Amino acid sequence: MLEKLKEIEEKFVIIENRMAQPEVYSDPEAYAKLAKDQKELAPLVEAYRCYSKLDETAKEARELLDAGTDDAEFKEMLREEYEQAKQQMEEVTEELKKLLLPKDPNDEKNVIVEIRGGAGGDEAALFAYNLYRMYSMYAETKRWKTEIANINETEIGGIKEVSFVIEGTGAYSRLKFESGVHRVQRVPDTEASGRIHTSTVTVAVLPEVDEVDFAISPSDLQIDTFRASGAGGQHVNKTESAIRITHLPTGTVVECQDERSQHKNRDRAMKILASRLYEAEREKQNAELAAERKSQVGTGDRSERIRTYNYPQGRVTDHRIGLTLYKIEQIMNGDLDEIIDALITAYQAERMKAEAGE
Repeated sequence: MLEKLKEIEEKFVIIENRMAQPEVYSDPEAYAKLAKDQKELAPLVEAYRCYSKLDETAKEARELLDAGTDDAEFKEMLREEYEQAKQQMEEVTEELKKLLLPKDPNDEKNVIVEIRGGAGGDEAALFAYNLYRMYSMYAETKRWKTEIANINETEIGGIKEVSFVIEGTGAYSRLKFESGVHRVQRVPDTEASGRIHTSTVTVAVLPEVDEVDFAISPSDLQIDTFRASGAGGQHVNKTESAIRITHLPTGTVVECQDERSQHKNRDRAMKILASRLYEAEREKQNAELAAERKSQVGTGDRSERIRTYNYPQGRVTDHRIGLTLYKIEQIMNGDLDEIIDALITAYQAERMKAEAGE
């Protein structure tokens, strides 16, 4: 591991030196590429340099101890310095192992989130709205931009289904573990007897893929226009600006009707279609690997129940890692970092075990 880290540090120094060259500095494209590489390597190099300093400190303390000294106080100080450096080295080693794990190429991408009411009728649709609001508020705390692509609302304020894009650096890395079935247990407003109902909502989180990243043959598409429907501005039902694209080989259908412009709706629908097809292909390729070794955090399969929101008890439980938090109100208001951080930590631990061959 240390040899590999030394090579990475040498590469980092070369990049820094190249960025300082006038011909590179004056070429925005070349400079941007090097800056991106530098940013990716920086955390690793910083941790490795920290490890190297601690190693040097430990070696110096050990040499002085081995040389022997009659000063008991100085000897105790050296021993403490040595033990502290070794302990910190262990901590930094764990951090380096995490940083060396292969990165998901989609982590920095924007995401497309699709939420659909499942079992539970109106109550499921209301909870689908609650989840849409939760993710929107979380995006706001991260200063990410949220745009609805398509929404199908119910008369009582619920959502049958919604597709929306969250734009922001690292959005996929933070939200990718949200795919699956979310279960809610609560007393509906319409329930006179006060009985607790259980409803489900499915969430799919897809990395946003450009058409150039995933080629789609125009002959495989059927594109229809129609009038947008539902509550909204004056443009609704006035022009045929809404778009429906059907991918004929797979039967995948995408609708987009939130933009006023037909052209913008088509662009958005094509991005969502490309992302869905890309994800389907990725799932297919990963099927054998997933069957061989299923991650503790889960496959992200939409049929997998991942989390329960129990309103009477004020708790949220993530079943994949056995985490229960008694702060349902904060979570529903977008306070998701504690859950997401725990999921990422569990996922990294699982991958480190796999890398070690345990």
